[in-house]
Amino acid sequence: MKEYFQNIWYGFATILTGMRVTFKHLFVPAVTIQYPDVKLQLPERERNRLYVNMDDCIGCDQCARACPVDCISIETVKSIPGEDLGKTSNGKKKALWVTKFDIDIAKCCFCQLCVFPCPTECIYMTDVYEFSEFERNKLVYDFVTLTPVEREEKKANYAKLEAEKAALKAAGTPPAKPSEKVGD
Repeated sequence: MKEYFQNIWYGFATILTGMRVTFKHLFVPAVTIQYPDVKLQLPERERNRLYVNMDDCIGCDQCARACPVDCISIETVKSIPGEDLGKTSNGKKKALWVTKFDIDIAKCCFCQLCVFPCPTECIYMTDVYEFSEFERNKLVYDFVTLTPVEREEKKANYAKLEAEKAALKAAGTPPAKPSEKVGD
C-alpha cells in the first residue's frame, strides 16, 4: 500500500515539475517572427548563394578547380588579335572570352572554397538565401553576359583563326604578327 501512494506522489511531483516550466513560459512574450514579412538579421560571415561579376572574370578556371563538388563549369575561348576585351576592376587585362560560366547551386555545398583562389575577386557569396525552386534544372545559374549568338560567334572566330594558322604552318609560311594582321 505504501508503494501505491509513493507512485501517486511521484506522478504528481513530475506533473508539477512540467507545469512549472509551462507556467514560466506562459507569461513571457512570444519570440516567433512573421517570416515572409519580418526576416532575421543574418551573421556577418554567412555563406549563401554564389554570385559572379562577369565584368571582372578573366576565365582563369581557378574557382572550378577549387570546387570540391564540381558545381562550377567554365568554358573559355581565346580572343583573336585586334580584339580588346578590356580590363577588370583590379587592372588585369582580359585575354579570354568566357562562353560558359554555370554554377549548379543544387550541388553546391556552400563551402566558399571557390571564392579564395579567384585572382580578381569576381566570385563571392551573397546574403541571398531564398532561392528554392520546384525544378532542379532551374538551380543551374548561367552568369555569362554574352548572348548565345555571340558565344557561337566567338567560338567560330577562334576556330577560323586556328584553321588559318594551321594552313599557314602546313604551307611553310610563318604566321603573321598581330600588328601586321588586319582585323575584321
